[in-house]
Amino acid sequence: MKVLNAEFVTSAADARGIPRDGLPQIALVGRSNVGKSTLINALAGRKIAQTSAKPGKTRLANLYRVHAQGGRPDASGAPGSWRFYLVDLPGYGYARGGKEALGEFAHVTGEYFGAVSGVEGVESGTVTLSDSDHDESVTVPLSKPLTAVLLIVDARHPGLEADLAARDWIATLARPHVVVATKTDKLSRSARARAVREVERRMNGPVLPVSAETGEGLDELWTHIVTLASSR
Repeated sequence: MKVLNAEFVTSAADARGIPRDGLPQIALVGRSNVGKSTLINALAGRKIAQTSAKPGKTRLANLYRVHAQGGRPDASGAPGSWRFYLVDLPGYGYARGGKEALGEFAHVTGEYFGAVSGVEGVESGTVTLSDSDHDESVTVPLSKPLTAVLLIVDARHPGLEADLAARDWIATLARPHVVVATKTDKLSRSARARAVREVERRMNGPVLPVSAETGEGLDELWTHIVTLASSR
């Protein structure tokens, strides 16, 4: 896949800041320190997302517009051309700043899915964001189409309760989703294989292992993204 252009577009604190230009939006959901921004940079082939060693830094929905070419050809047989947004949502499972920060995370996530996630026959869902001391829940209204979701988990920590809860909640959206296990480069080959099997067992389905550092799995992830971006 050749990325022709990838750029940061905006940070949205509420529904008013979310682009409505008709392009597919693929939301990245995951724990605060799982590496969503690093993965976005690896996919883009350049640094468009700010990364931090401190979990809980992202408190806005950050939207990146991508134009890529390749993969499945179009009707004329020419390489496919794909334009879509990758949306880095605030992470769950950790919050710098305690209860107030968790409230911000819940608000931004709720605003985003309320603006772009529509599911026929489903009126709302619940997101729980927590750190070691607090739990915050938000009821998310679902009203408009969301293309797909990438659930990002850490391959080194399969089956975390927060990830399982996110999986169950994403299922209520009735939208295509892919579970992506990051940081496989941190594991030995044998440990990686065991970890991926365990993630698949706990997630009750296939998992795509990737490494933003080595590039492992990025081609396969691109294939999934192209499929997701054209699934509306």
